[in-house]
Amino acid sequence: MTDGTFITLISVGVTFLFMLGVPVLLVIAYWVVGCSFVLGLTLDNMGAELLNVFNKGFALLAMPLFILTGDLINKSGIARRLSDFAYACLGWLRGGLAMASLGACGLFAAISGSNSATTATIGSMLHPEMVKGGYDERFSAATAAAGGTVGIIIPPSIIFIVYGFLMNLPISDLFVAGIIPGALMVIGMQVACWIICRINGWGYLIPLQLNRVLKTAFGAWLGFFAIGLVLWGIYTGKFSPTEAAGVTVGFCIIAGLVSWVLSRVMRQDPGRSWEDKSYAEMLVVEGFTLKQIPGITMRSAEITGILAPLIAISVVMQQILSLLGAQQVIGDFVTAMGGYYAVLFTAMIIVFVSGMVLESLPVTIILAPILAPIAASVGVDPIHFSVIFLVGASIGFITPPYGLNLYVASGVTGVPYFRLLKYTVPYLVALISVWVLVALTPELALFLLPDR
Repeated sequence: MTDGTFITLISVGVTFLFMLGVPVLLVIAYWVVGCSFVLGLTLDNMGAELLNVFNKGFALLAMPLFILTGDLINKSGIARRLSDFAYACLGWLRGGLAMASLGACGLFAAISGSNSATTATIGSMLHPEMVKGGYDERFSAATAAAGGTVGIIIPPSIIFIVYGFLMNLPISDLFVAGIIPGALMVIGMQVACWIICRINGWGYLIPLQLNRVLKTAFGAWLGFFAIGLVLWGIYTGKFSPTEAAGVTVGFCIIAGLVSWVLSRVMRQDPGRSWEDKSYAEMLVVEGFTLKQIPGITMRSAEITGILAPLIAISVVMQQILSLLGAQQVIGDFVTAMGGYYAVLFTAMIIVFVSGMVLESLPVTIILAPILAPIAASVGVDPIHFSVIFLVGASIGFITPPYGLNLYVASGVTGVPYFRLLKYTVPYLVALISVWVLVALTPELALFLLPDR
């Protein structure tokens, strides 16, 4: 048999393993090892390439730190305070609690940088509240899944770090470019949510009270400070993304430990409603103890232990695809489409279809080095294209058959995966509409960059 036949058989075999539920890391690793043998590449070469990825990947150090940040703000109770503030602002609208959960996803994403962490945290906190508030449990779970899509767009973003590392682009510029598109994604989903809730009459209304808004905003000050710290440091150039991640982790640890001590001194009861708490009590969150930090760190390390090998093996996969000529084939196909908009929308369709079956990380690592140079050749700004690419990849989080956020939401809410699909459609329409708007309007990504 020819090399092409062997590679085809290997590809079919790993696709079958993927359909059986074998982890993506192992599927890619099996394909890489098999193709390496067929092409006559040694395992020593693969090992050297895997090590080289991290030897030159200083920017990747920000990834585990931002993951740890998300776990710290969740454990400390800061995430709960952010969601309380969002509900105080939006609870007077029909579907206000669901819209607040989407807003809370945006606020949480502005600190954690992770889609799955955003979905899991907000879903576990607000899904029970939404069900008690008269929402359909399937819609509630789908809302948490959809809200998590902004986790990789609103800075800081783990996937923007990976994209910048691969394409040699300033990660700080990528972070800033994601602010407006990420906010538009949240607003678009909130509009879709409001329409669906009005049609179905879901949700109980609460009066809009200035005192409640001010009190919950005051109570969420630690979260706002953490968001401002990250954005200020990166936007002004005071911190690199990696340094910003380290500073934020340090702040969250100090805030969590001090808050735990103060909450015990003040005998704060987290279960009391906002009406019964004084401003002094609202100033302090639940916090955590020194003994809890190793457990929090271990959970973050487990997630990093999944992502880091996937990045490394996907880089080797990209090299093998290049040897096989796959990049040339895809590149010729996209280039043949013609001008600016034809190339741009063809690239968007490829990203969308790929996101239906793969997680955003392998999609980025495999396709970004192929599509980005082609887009640049027809005049698409590299920063603008990065936002277009990753917004499209984020939509894949709620697009079957893969839909990672749907699985996460199903796991934390107990609603079966297939029962969520119907209620993701309005959110998909909203996200795709925003995606097209961002693609057609470069200023939405480039406006906040001073040198663009």
